[in-house]
Amino acid sequence: MTKLQCGQFRLALDRPLIMGIVNLTPDSFSGDGLVGSVDQAIRHAREQLEAGSDILDIGAESSRPGAIPTPEDEELCRLIPVLREITTWGVPVSVDTYKPVVMRAALEAGASMINDITGMTRPGALDAVAGSDCAVCVMHMQGEPGTMQQAPSYDDVVGEVRAFLTDMVHRCRAAGISNERLVLDPGFGFGKTLGHNLALFRVLSEWTAEALPLLVGVSRKSMLGAITGRPVEQRQAASVAAALMAAQKGAKILRVHDVAATRDALAVWAAIEQGDSK
Repeated sequence: MTKLQCGQFRLALDRPLIMGIVNLTPDSFSGDGLVGSVDQAIRHAREQLEAGSDILDIGAESSRPGAIPTPEDEELCRLIPVLREITTWGVPVSVDTYKPVVMRAALEAGASMINDITGMTRPGALDAVAGSDCAVCVMHMQGEPGTMQQAPSYDDVVGEVRAFLTDMVHRCRAAGISNERLVLDPGFGFGKTLGHNLALFRVLSEWTAEALPLLVGVSRKSMLGAITGRPVEQRQAASVAAALMAAQKGAKILRVHDVAATRDALAVWAAIEQGDSK
């Protein structure tokens, strides 16, 4: 059985794991930002855990299209008080950041995973995590959040995303990060049109970039709005359907806002397709 080294945790990947989102930002695209209230953020994290999250993913800087970068000190001020509390709960906690200073502080505060939208490409990022035992999610993004959706362009989106992730895996290994600590994310919605996103989604089951586990995060994203015509607050059904299809195509971690609904969908799938009625 394949397992993911995630700090002090060894996570079995024999079923899809649910990563519950906790946004500590004022401008989350999904409207669930919790900046300014540590107690409220902790309550939401507890709700995500009790709803069935296997991993909590905490982000203190918005990466929505058009987002303005958050200063390091502000990101840390939002993040650390919440992180210090929830890392005592006995659950793996992922921190969504691309800044090496924030990575180091998060790991010191007990984070088990670093989820980097820039794919560990920033100077100092690999050094920040290499000496720890945290898991590392390497994501593909074309451009920067502020401009990434203005005119995404690829000659071969699948080939280019695979090539980037394969290259970054080799760099991670060279820095001393073992395969057991690595997760890959194609980066749905990060510098990609609807057509690009669908092309990547269709080949998830054929993904061959180093045979590492895939994380898929499409929850409430604009690609689902483009398909359904629904605003962000009405995309739960589409989000659950996309998460279930990602699981069926082999994704090992599903990053979602709607944890309970996703958990129920996975339970029905497991009972019908895999004979698991527990």
